[in-house]
Amino acid sequence: MTEFSDAESLRTALGEPDTLVWADLLIASQQDAAVLSEVFRFHPLTIEDCVSPVVDPAKIDDYGEYLFMVVQSLTPYVPNEELQAIEVEFYLGPNYVVSCRREQLPAIEHFRVRAHRREAVLEGTPDRLLHALLDAIVDEFLPVVDAVDETIDTIEEQILDHAGTSLLQQIMMVKRNALRLRRATTPQRDIMARLSRNEFPRLIRPESGIYFRDVYDHLVRVEYLIESVRDLADGALQTYLSVVSNRLNEVMRVLTAAATVFLPLTLVSGIYGMNFEENQLPAFGASWGFGAVVGGMVALGVALLAFFRYRRWI
Repeated sequence: MTEFSDAESLRTALGEPDTLVWADLLIASQQDAAVLSEVFRFHPLTIEDCVSPVVDPAKIDDYGEYLFMVVQSLTPYVPNEELQAIEVEFYLGPNYVVSCRREQLPAIEHFRVRAHRREAVLEGTPDRLLHALLDAIVDEFLPVVDAVDETIDTIEEQILDHAGTSLLQQIMMVKRNALRLRRATTPQRDIMARLSRNEFPRLIRPESGIYFRDVYDHLVRVEYLIESVRDLADGALQTYLSVVSNRLNEVMRVLTAAATVFLPLTLVSGIYGMNFEENQLPAFGASWGFGAVVGGMVALGVALLAFFRYRRWI
């Protein structure tokens, strides 16, 4: 495996038809993209996509002598944090593959390590090399989906113990991450379908179509799992709302029972607090009157509580 130190050595390698060249570029500025225009002479529109900080949806364009495609990867999954899309551009030519990205991508870094350990990875054809890179990126989706699924399981356990506001935020974050996964995988599935149908015979050999079909199948499986995750997230949200509603009903039932008990007591105290003559209210002027009224109020309250308990309202 030979690494190129300058643009001239890269240009020389490109001039050898039997040499397979993989140029992996980390583009942080317009200067980093100069090799795309000066050495490869790619179309300015494609270079603009490589330099632009905006994450574009996945697509593939045929420029005759080469294919240009945009795919999306995702940042490592961290619970309670939103996934972010990482755009990766690929150029596929007669004897080269160019990958461009604006930040480090674990899938490509791992592939680079494998290429250093096993040079056979880079001894095939450009379309097979492109397949290997795309397959490495797609393989990163499944662990993310599994991690999101585990997060939902944890949330469901916590809901039954304590349905706090933080759990609602976690559920909404899971739903956003599931949507982010779907937006990243669905357009790429269509790209893999086009690559597997021998739509670009000049650069994709017919025997390589089955490899891109395998990546397509992986994306279809990931999509099914994403839909399952979305259903689980919806179920967790409904469970959360049900638990909160049930707890609110319990609180309202207790408060209603307490208010019902104190309502007749308040009525009695209000009657005996009216400004009438002493002889117009029973036991108002007697020495035992206060105790009798208070005792009657306590008995009334106990009777109401016993009735509520008998009817299982509390």
